[in-house]
Amino acid sequence: MDTESVIEFLGCVPLLQRLPSSSFRKIAEVVITKHYDRGEFVVHEGGLGDGIYFIWEGEAEVVGSGTVEEESRLEFQLKRYDYFGHGIGASVQQANVIALSKLTCLVLPHEHCSLLQPISIWNADKALEACPLVELILHLEPIEANIFKGITLPEAPKFGKVFGGQLLGQALAAASKTVDCLKIVHSLHAYFLLVGDFNMPIIYEVCRIRDGKSFATRRVDAIQRGNVIFTLLASFQANLILQKEEEGFDHLVATMPAVPPPDMLLSLEELRDRRLTDPRLPRTYRNKVAAKAFIPWPIEIRFCEPNNNTNQTKSPPSLRYWFRAKGKLSDDQALHRCVVAYASDLIFLSVSLNPHRRKGLKTTSVSLDHSIWFHRPLRADDWLLFVIASPAAYNARGFCAGQMFNRKGELVVSLTQEGLIREAKNKNPNAAVAVSKL
Repeated sequence: MDTESVIEFLGCVPLLQRLPSSSFRKIAEVVITKHYDRGEFVVHEGGLGDGIYFIWEGEAEVVGSGTVEEESRLEFQLKRYDYFGHGIGASVQQANVIALSKLTCLVLPHEHCSLLQPISIWNADKALEACPLVELILHLEPIEANIFKGITLPEAPKFGKVFGGQLLGQALAAASKTVDCLKIVHSLHAYFLLVGDFNMPIIYEVCRIRDGKSFATRRVDAIQRGNVIFTLLASFQANLILQKEEEGFDHLVATMPAVPPPDMLLSLEELRDRRLTDPRLPRTYRNKVAAKAFIPWPIEIRFCEPNNNTNQTKSPPSLRYWFRAKGKLSDDQALHRCVVAYASDLIFLSVSLNPHRRKGLKTTSVSLDHSIWFHRPLRADDWLLFVIASPAAYNARGFCAGQMFNRKGELVVSLTQEGLIREAKNKNPNAAVAVSKL
């Protein structure tokens, strides 16, 4: 069996869904293949065994010293992707495991079982405190098979609620951890249903809709207080992570607009400092900005056409800016696509408000749905150009379409988003708190 086949197999083992993609290759290189005939003991009760056993082919049965009810016996029959044994610290086996048919197992020896204890879902070696903030935001805690827990870090962007990009990125991370690491997301479609509470953990439940040879499909529900607040459907395609894209038709009509390179543009922090003292901006605006606490984003943004517009200045429904994650991300293509999903929601919808801004106008906006297509491999810690246009807004809904280009001018991502955009009403202090975000 070749290494890629073993990696694909390991990616379907529930025990391993918490592992970063780099760990699968390391495990594939050290596992030992063992074969057993029907009726042969795989491990003996009281024996040490050789490590962790993963069933590659065939069936086995657990037979212990205790009695097992007949109707429960199926629970102790092991099939492909099941696993058993002891890892670090070779403990004695608690039961016999006997082959019910010709059986093939992959065995991870005791001395390599530390590979099953990564520091994070994205990196097996780097300490969490050394990871960029956005990588920490997208870190999930595996609870059990297909269930993960995410939190909103104190330093993460919130905007008065759980940031929509966080839901996108974390849900995509949960989906990505349930497919084998040879498959990578190529498209997703998401709906924002309820406002998320950033003081509470978010539970992500993954439904494995389909697993095929070339494609896999996942649905993810984000849950708080027993309610689904967000749902995502994602499709994954094989082999992109190994840079062995399927041979097929290839064309690229979209062209990157002529914009200044990011190195020639100001960062958000530098722009803010300039605007604080720019006499061309209203004094009340500058005072408001100065008095407001500045919380840096984990994404670096550089606008291609800096101007003196404020959130009350009418402007065309379009925007172009470069962005990248702050810091060096772990080398996991799944992580980089999760970061792009996270970053895509930062400014996207607000572009649909540009033609309607005026002095004194206060608005509310929330995302309704979001779609992303990933065309080519990318790095989210290298500069990407985000080109946004809003072709229409109607019936309190704003629609935006976007394209992302790498520095070589290749179209790497296409996006659309629709959101609710309304003029803010005066708050009634006696009004009940609404549950729905609509």
